[in-house]
Amino acid sequence: MKIGISCYPTYGGSGIVATELGKNLALRGHEVHFITYALPYRLNRFHENIYFHEVKVPEYPLFEYPPYALALATKMAEIALHEKLDLIHAHYAIPHATSAYMAKQMVIDRHPLKIITTLHGTDITLVGADASFMRITQYSINHSDAVTAVSEYLKDETIKTFEPAIPICVIHNFVTEHPVQQRACENLRQRFSPNNEPILMHLSNFRPVKRVIDIIEIAHIVLQHMPVRVVMIGDGPERYAAESLARKYNIEDRIIFVGKQEEIYFLLSIADVFLMPSSSESFGLAALEAMSCGVPCVTSDAGGLKEVNKPGVSGYIAPVGDVKKMSGYVMEIIKNRTLKKSMSENARTYALKNFHVNTIIPQYLDLYREVLSS
Repeated sequence: MKIGISCYPTYGGSGIVATELGKNLALRGHEVHFITYALPYRLNRFHENIYFHEVKVPEYPLFEYPPYALALATKMAEIALHEKLDLIHAHYAIPHATSAYMAKQMVIDRHPLKIITTLHGTDITLVGADASFMRITQYSINHSDAVTAVSEYLKDETIKTFEPAIPICVIHNFVTEHPVQQRACENLRQRFSPNNEPILMHLSNFRPVKRVIDIIEIAHIVLQHMPVRVVMIGDGPERYAAESLARKYNIEDRIIFVGKQEEIYFLLSIADVFLMPSSSESFGLAALEAMSCGVPCVTSDAGGLKEVNKPGVSGYIAPVGDVKKMSGYVMEIIKNRTLKKSMSENARTYALKNFHVNTIIPQYLDLYREVLSS
């Protein structure tokens, strides 16, 4: 198949899933064309069967805001015709599904083109639900040839908010096994924790919804009882506030901000506990990635996290904002070596059994074939 993929190329879950999907489709012999305004994150080297098409947005004085959705639709139509795409897989409803629909209408008399839309979370719960975008989001969903959601939670929210006229299929996010060199991990752990203190870890785009301030609060509570190090992976609008709070509590020497990183599995493998206290989470890809590395998770009970992190098995779940309870869970895992070992093994087993790439990619391929044959 020849598959176009459009996504946000930034440091966020939807772009990561779209990129990893494209890479795995290419490994299976399919031709994949990424259509977006920048090279997607995690696509920074050559991959056979993968092509990148940059969307350039004209900047005229007449346009107060660059019309990216229109430029994207035009590029999609162009690539669909020139490369004879079978379908475009739009990740995130706005603007990708909308632009894909416009592209389909532009080429409809010259080339058959199918549209698959995958909903990732805030495109439904935040952006799409806004009055400014609600009708166009609903229209784009209903005019897709198939729609998927990354969790049962997101499917339910989509139905509740938009009452779609077409069925929503749940296809979960996925992980790949990433073998790491034990010696290299030991060296990295020594750098972050020279006295072998337990390492707490967080990975996100540091948006307010990720509640990174709660990470600092948890660290502050835990540090009153035992020494730990906290490694913060990522960057975003809440980083300054988190750094300021760490300085206020005089624990800045215990909090390590490493910024955006590409080799995240290498980092996750040295963690003792992964923290995700989000106020909203359609799935929780970062938690799943940590679990696949054998890291127990302490998360909030927001959204799809309850489909990923199994309490008492792969970690613990607490109400959003309950940093005291989360801190208690962190200390319980760290202090009880038998529990930590059990949760570590269970987390990895559960992640790879239920969300392995070889389980999820065939579900997308089946959906593609179903749509193309209809």
